[in-house]
Amino acid sequence: MSSVLEQALTFHAPRPGPTPAAQGPWSVDAVEALFNLPFPELMHQAQTVHRAHFDPTRVEFATLLSVKTGGCPEDCNYCPQAARFDTGVEASKLMEPAEVRIAAQRAKDAGATRFCMGAAWRSPKDRDIEKVAELVRTVKALGLETCATLGMLEDGQAQTLQGAGLDYYNHNLDSAPDFYGNVITTRQYQDRLDTLARVRSAGVKVCCGGIVGMGETRRQRAGLVAELANLTPHPESVPINNLVKVEGTPLADQADLDPFEFVRTIAVARITMPTARVRLSAGRQQMGDGVQALCFLAGANSIFYGDKLLTTGNPDTEADVRLLERLGMRRAAPA
Repeated sequence: MSSVLEQALTFHAPRPGPTPAAQGPWSVDAVEALFNLPFPELMHQAQTVHRAHFDPTRVEFATLLSVKTGGCPEDCNYCPQAARFDTGVEASKLMEPAEVRIAAQRAKDAGATRFCMGAAWRSPKDRDIEKVAELVRTVKALGLETCATLGMLEDGQAQTLQGAGLDYYNHNLDSAPDFYGNVITTRQYQDRLDTLARVRSAGVKVCCGGIVGMGETRRQRAGLVAELANLTPHPESVPINNLVKVEGTPLADQADLDPFEFVRTIAVARITMPTARVRLSAGRQQMGDGVQALCFLAGANSIFYGDKLLTTGNPDTEADVRLLERLGMRRAAPA
């Protein structure tokens, strides 16, 4: 075993009982060493950490609703909502509270405990934030955890959302810093970090992950995980997305990622961020039940539940329930 890996596994070994959310710093070398472990050893390490912090038979169900679709001025090469790409997605206005309430109630009735609202903005205006705050209050009144993903936030906007009852704010890093410019040029990596800092300072929990399968190397996947794990504290929720290739986007013809590499990413995220909810997000539809089961074994304990993720497909709700039943697993109770 390499000295880098020995140091990583010794320093970050699971401890009995609760541990601090932040155990960093994680070097990219140490994270890459985890990726390079033989698959059985990596799964063992991930399962050991997972069991130290969570019931491995429980999975959180979250639902994501696009409350304002399309027309985004950003150039994220994976995104069908970018106005500059011809993907067939038409821009829409922000949904009304009554519409969102119906969708949230339906999600709650189907077993979701967290409801996330996404809007295709680069950076919302204060008047937009006020409208979203009303949506947050609407969902919160139903007894659901609330989450929003609205783009970059300016000073004071996270506080407004927190005052409305927002529990989580999602703002993904997407990739490692050294790969970011290959995918996005309309904002800088630091812009994302600045928004996360504003969310933290407002007392809102952080939901932050990334996308794999965009042509990055394994070391760059390690770089993404290291960035996430070294946030102070690390995110409470970590969505790991497998690229969904959409016709009309620059990444539509990107080669598929080896599914075992995706499972490795889940396992490494679990080891480096032991108290986070690691979520299977976009791309579940093409994984199949076997790969999803391996992801649960690797430490994933949250899924987006419902037939759609913003504008792309998702496994249907009954299929998710059946899969958990076949695995002897259950939905996690509300926090």
